[in-house]
Amino acid sequence: MNRDGTMFPGAAPPRDGTPAPGRTAVGRPTAAEPLHQLVAAPADGEERATEAALRPKRLDGFIGQERVREQLDLVLRAARQRSATADHVLLSGAPGLGKTTLAMIIAAEMDAPLRLTSGPAIQHPGALAAVLTSLTGGEVLFLDEIHRMSRPAEEMLYLAMEDFRVDIVVGTGHDATAMSLELPPFTLVGATVRSGLLVPPLRDRFGFTAHMEFYDPAELERVVHRSARLLEVEIEPAGAAEIAGRSRGTPRIANRLLRRVRDYAQVTADGVVTREIAAAALGIYEVDGRGLDRLDRAVLHALLKLFGGGPVGLSTLAVAVGEERETVEEVAEPFLVREGLLARTPRGRVATPAAWAHLGLAPPPGPSWAASPGPHRNGRSGQDGPPGDRTGRPPSPAAPQHRLPAR
Repeated sequence: MNRDGTMFPGAAPPRDGTPAPGRTAVGRPTAAEPLHQLVAAPADGEERATEAALRPKRLDGFIGQERVREQLDLVLRAARQRSATADHVLLSGAPGLGKTTLAMIIAAEMDAPLRLTSGPAIQHPGALAAVLTSLTGGEVLFLDEIHRMSRPAEEMLYLAMEDFRVDIVVGTGHDATAMSLELPPFTLVGATVRSGLLVPPLRDRFGFTAHMEFYDPAELERVVHRSARLLEVEIEPAGAAEIAGRSRGTPRIANRLLRRVRDYAQVTADGVVTREIAAAALGIYEVDGRGLDRLDRAVLHALLKLFGGGPVGLSTLAVAVGEERETVEEVAEPFLVREGLLARTPRGRVATPAAWAHLGLAPPPGPSWAASPGPHRNGRSGQDGPPGDRTGRPPSPAAPQHRLPAR
């Protein structure tokens, strides 16, 4: 806002959502991208009600992540005692472990409003400036997938996190004017599944960083029991254990499977979730006893039956299962590797003995994959291939061996 009361070009839109006119030198016209398009819209209908019911509202109701909860509790309590804004928080870990829920809890514990947006929505500094300048004092800004922000926006975020101000340039050419806008103190909560992609200057500006671990079955059973109580589903301990054992260590998956088992119990039984009901329901949805779904089993079947257990290249494996390379690498592989069913080697993907046992197949005779030196199925060899030249090709047996005569 200028001193005469007019809105400067590139400023944040008013509270009524009307986009501000003008253009800034740091980004595209803000009028073309109003603030409500940068901030995530809440879900509607039954999905919104279900998600709101299952998310804990306070830190003492959050199940699992004991170390993270203890550390975060100290940070928030100290900030409340000082009547100050909490430090910026960075949460990393796999999807579905509770990063968004913790951001909501931080806002609730600090009695502050919460603003949600994401890295892909902020691809130029003008968009980030629109969000930052609209924050109120003490507000919590949750930035999901923070590693996907553009580099110019990251550089603007450095200054905003440390000095609570943003520098913008109004106008172009000789008429350009640099302006510094003071921001009220706020708390940034960043979430990422790839903390290694964050540049060090951005990562170092977070006062508290936490890594979310996968849940063990006992913790997931508590999650299932709590969600069943909130959804008014009658569930036996054995039924909760069956669902927890197939949830891949992730509360989000546990809640999703619980809703599907609830539907099955409601339609085909008396509504009570037992072990038998849970196993039958999850069998219909192609989730086996270890939590493998259709894609996971397709990858293992292709690896074992088409390629004899490997090694095989990722692209070849993706073609064999009819999926994109990125889908196999980012969706199926992490869980299969964590379960010890698949290994990634320089020569390609290989199946472990546990994979053969899980599918009820006998491994082929011969040395195990760990000791097998041959090239992988893409026809290339890695650094751990057979002895020979730098390409991995063994020396030709027909090559004559010349030796100097002894004197």
